[in-house]
Amino acid sequence: MTFPPDFLWGGATAANQLEGAFDEGGKGLSIQDVAPRGIQGPRTSIPTADNLKLVGIDFYHRYASDIALFAEMGFKVLRLSIAWSRILPKGDDEEPNEEGLAFYDRVFDECARHGIEPLVTISHYETPLHLADHYGGWVNREMIGFYERYVRTLFDRYGSKVRYWLTFNEINSVLHVPFLSGAIDTPKDQLSTSELYQAAHHELVASALATRIAHEMIPGVKVGCMILAMPTYPLTPDPADVVAVMQADRRNLFFGDVHTQGIYPSYMRRYFREAGIELDITDDDREILTNTVDFVSFSYYMSVCEAADPAKRATGEGNVIGGVPNPTLQASDWGWQIDPAGLRIVANQFWDRWGKPLFVVENGLGAKDELVEVDGAKTVLDDYRIAYLNDHLVQLSEAIDDGVEILGYTAWGCIDLVSFTTAQMSKRYGFVYVDRHDDGSGTLERYRKASFDWYAEVIRTNGGSLLR
Repeated sequence: MTFPPDFLWGGATAANQLEGAFDEGGKGLSIQDVAPRGIQGPRTSIPTADNLKLVGIDFYHRYASDIALFAEMGFKVLRLSIAWSRILPKGDDEEPNEEGLAFYDRVFDECARHGIEPLVTISHYETPLHLADHYGGWVNREMIGFYERYVRTLFDRYGSKVRYWLTFNEINSVLHVPFLSGAIDTPKDQLSTSELYQAAHHELVASALATRIAHEMIPGVKVGCMILAMPTYPLTPDPADVVAVMQADRRNLFFGDVHTQGIYPSYMRRYFREAGIELDITDDDREILTNTVDFVSFSYYMSVCEAADPAKRATGEGNVIGGVPNPTLQASDWGWQIDPAGLRIVANQFWDRWGKPLFVVENGLGAKDELVEVDGAKTVLDDYRIAYLNDHLVQLSEAIDDGVEILGYTAWGCIDLVSFTTAQMSKRYGFVYVDRHDDGSGTLERYRKASFDWYAEVIRTNGGSLLR
């Protein structure tokens, strides 16, 4: 396998899915604390006991031993996010919360002790709840200023400890899950397309502003955007289906176009004009947008098809942002279609289009794992996960051979955590099994799965152990 000698192997997590301690250390409430069903159900007015994210997997108290497990696998990088409401409990606070800042100091120091590079997501679906309730989330231009204060606090405190930053997780998801992605506390069916794209614009400006500030404050820093990648194929060779693919692709690629080129592409200007969408875009916004990212990171779980005929456009039940199921592919337990070649395809597409280094920061298989005993030790025989990851990494090596510059790969949910989409524990991704269940029961003990040793060998051999 062709992987660069400095390739960054590791895993990825998010604060709201593993930290827990939702009311400790001066933390304020986040939008996740009132979303006990993930994207599947409505929010609550206050945190409720059935919200597994309130405890997560208790990383807040167990971070040192968990990072030691990651080091045992040989991680060179750990993607994690900072809970905005740990730093600024309400989001519009004048002064940061020192207890929250100190917590991440300890986490980053622990990573450094093991030689693990932090890759930090600034905003990963965990906006302070106060900003949703009192400002309406990212539809409000004031959010840019609150975000600026937040990132300046982070860069000032952690600039010497963190070299790689991501501004927003899956920024294109604001069009599909406006509350959890954009803290927009208006039901999606009551939001206009103009409001959604205005929120997206505010996030794009905030992202570019953060990129400019980071380059001013931190020598040698690398700032990336993060896109939810969804390669899209025509359901048939009908040219109308190919056009439908082009239009569906552009709804996602638009976000990367702005991040890498610093302007709104002409096809979006046409779309806005024909859809009657008039955005509030100032001259200052246009100047800020010219601060383009250093690299593009993305998540990849599935591909979809598109068709022009509405009668053929039944959407897959598990696909987060829609799309027509591909009749040639198998699906996971949650209906996500499995397409290793799609990773090579989308990596080439992004590289050819943007010419920026890429970072695969989420990829993995959510599955129902069974804890068993082998030779007196508890484990999970997750050969299905090994096969999934092996096949995707083989395709990633093919993309590298194609000439695509890939900085690294962080497998999603490297330790079992609470699912974003379903808010379940039973949808497991990790190399490490966590004894916690959908009803909240369990000891929280950690157990190495079969994939733990497999991934350690992949890292040790820099991909040489992968099977074609």
